Amino acid sequence: MLLLGAPLPADLPPEKTLQEMHLDAGIPAGLLSELLENRPDIIQAEYALRAANANIGAARAAFFPRILITASDGVASASFSQLFSASQLAWSFAPSLTLPIFDFGRNMANLDVAEVRKNIGVAQYEKTIQTAFREVADALAGRATLDDQLAAAEGQTKSELERKRLVEQRFANGIAGALDRLDAERAAYAAQQSLLQVRANRLINRADLYKALGGGAL
Repeated sequence: MLLLGAPLPADLPPEKTLQEMHLDAGIPAGLLSELLENRPDIIQAEYALRAANANIGAARAAFFPRILITASDGVASASFSQLFSASQLAWSFAPSLTLPIFDFGRNMANLDVAEVRKNIGVAQYEKTIQTAFREVADALAGRATLDDQLAAAEGQTKSELERKRLVEQRFANGIAGALDRLDAERAAYAAQQSLLQVRANRLINRADLYKALGGGAL
């Protein structure tokens, strides 16, 4: 009410928990790398190239990988994973000039990749693309790790809650003591807290991936 400066509308939808909102749904399959063209940093780098009279279509064709980001199960596709070498996860995409990036003169039009990279705008554009794809790769890798952590946390929570239930039964029948009951409650509480933290981390990871993809993809 304070934010609106007026009474709350009577037709507001019912309250829902984060789980009920399904904010942490699976990563969609078939995401294309073209989504990254909407990133502000890539748009800025392209404007810098335009200011240098560059052909943006040729620059994209040379330095921007056109690949599938996610496979059918929502994980990184094979082609996307191959953008980074296995040894040091270095950028392994090899650009190829099929059209001149700079078309204002015969000498500039015939430059190869090594020469074109000497242009500050081109170098910055390529670096920006590499950073964008790296951030997506990091977010997808983090998602896979968090999926494993979630499964483990859910299993641990289920086990501790069952243990707590059994100890409470034993306590009610005079078999278990108060310390046993408190220990079971403590362990169940700790497991639930860990589970909530993993779920929170997954939501943060999804936001990071949304940002890395340029928004609007998830």
